[in-house]
Amino acid sequence: MGTERELTASNLPTTLDPESIRVSGKGSVGVKIQGVTTDRQYTTEPVAERIAQLTAHIDSLGADKRRIQSQIDTLKLQSNFIQGLREKTQESFSRSLARQQIGLEDTQNFLDFIGTKTNEYAVAGEDLRQQQQQIDKQLQSLRLQLEEVETPYSKESYEVKIAIEPAGAGDFQLELSYVVTRAHWTPLYDLRVQSTSKTIQLNYLAEIFQTTGEDWTNVSLTLSTAKPGLGTLPPKLDPWYIDIPAPTMMRQRSIASKSADMLEISAAAPAPMMATMAAFERTEEPIEYIAETVVAEVSQQGSVVTFQLGGGGNIPSDGNPHKVTIFNDNFPCQFEYIAMPRLVSFAYLQTKAKNRADGATLLPGKANIFRDDVFVGTSNLENTAPGQEFKLNLGIDEGIKIDRELSERQVDKTFLAGNRRITYAYRLTVTNLLNTPTHIQISDLIPHSRTEQIKVKLLKIAPQIQPGELGRLAWELDLPANKKTEITYQFSIEHPEGVRVQGLDI
Repeated sequence: MGTERELTASNLPTTLDPESIRVSGKGSVGVKIQGVTTDRQYTTEPVAERIAQLTAHIDSLGADKRRIQSQIDTLKLQSNFIQGLREKTQESFSRSLARQQIGLEDTQNFLDFIGTKTNEYAVAGEDLRQQQQQIDKQLQSLRLQLEEVETPYSKESYEVKIAIEPAGAGDFQLELSYVVTRAHWTPLYDLRVQSTSKTIQLNYLAEIFQTTGEDWTNVSLTLSTAKPGLGTLPPKLDPWYIDIPAPTMMRQRSIASKSADMLEISAAAPAPMMATMAAFERTEEPIEYIAETVVAEVSQQGSVVTFQLGGGGNIPSDGNPHKVTIFNDNFPCQFEYIAMPRLVSFAYLQTKAKNRADGATLLPGKANIFRDDVFVGTSNLENTAPGQEFKLNLGIDEGIKIDRELSERQVDKTFLAGNRRITYAYRLTVTNLLNTPTHIQISDLIPHSRTEQIKVKLLKIAPQIQPGELGRLAWELDLPANKKTEITYQFSIEHPEGVRVQGLDI
């Protein structure tokens, strides 16, 4: 029998769970592990340099946050100006158009300007708010670290002592593993859409955050979901309501109520999906980085997805996001266009793809979207199971142009049963400037009355479709390459003499 020896592993983080400590090993000689004990150690270390580093980092992030807030405030002022401009000019534009004091082209250009700027400010504001949220997370982590460093108490750590009894002389490699807290990860995607090949290159990444108190150097990582923690979007086509004006006090109250709802909706941002780090093991041999992307081995059991990455992970305990690649793959996709010419004179491009039936579940996460290597914005990829479809919004495509013009406005000279009737007609000219035929969905509106005193009737429509709820019109068209296609519709509005119609922003 050999002599009993004691091995010591010092400076282990206090975030480890003592109950999770496991000791094993292998070698050319037999070894008995007699026992494992865990003790807390207290040491005093100089902290001035570390405090200076953390303080400088916090100050830098604070300056970045103030700069972003200044940009958000500027966007808010610009957005409020555009909103006020729309509200103050819609009635004057209608009167000027009716009196032929302003042309249809000028009206369309004004509407395009309002719609485009509203969408741009919304996308830019959302991107800046996401940047602020990332900075807030980093600041929270750094302040916690600074608080720990500035504490008057000595530094704590764990020390593990392993009693072993070797059978004789020889080589033996001992392995110590344990579970730590204060580590999590979030999915992140880079999606590159290629128009010519009609493929989506999906890069599945993980952003890993950890403040365990121990830097992870050359470790093997296992990511698991066992314990889970507007830019590019086209604008929403709201119903076109017309009504009789309400008294001033009630109208103001209605506007205030609507603003409160919008603030509440804006404040209710969804929380990101998080999952805990399952475990990690130290690797002894140094690993040299090369320009090859390391991908994970993916496994799934029930609803739990596990990604096993190889060695070489370097994740410092700084609370900052550190990206690792899980895998990348190519998916065939189909393009389609949607357009709302009442708001914007160009079409929005969308694409659909299907996750592989034998692939991995795509977890919910932020997606950076590129179209033909040009960044078009960010979106959120929803949970996509194997075999399930997912959709991406790729922003405005100027290859499809839509002109919307008021082709007729006729007021009946006579009154029927004391009612006045006005007939309107619109013409939509859709031009496919692309060299290939394509499919498009075009949505428009006719007014929807909120009172029985105002009657709206659809008189003609071509191509023929059935109107939807709240006056919605939707056409599915196949556009030939480099050709124009026309859509026309006509409707009438009938109301009692002397009643002013509110909301009729033709």
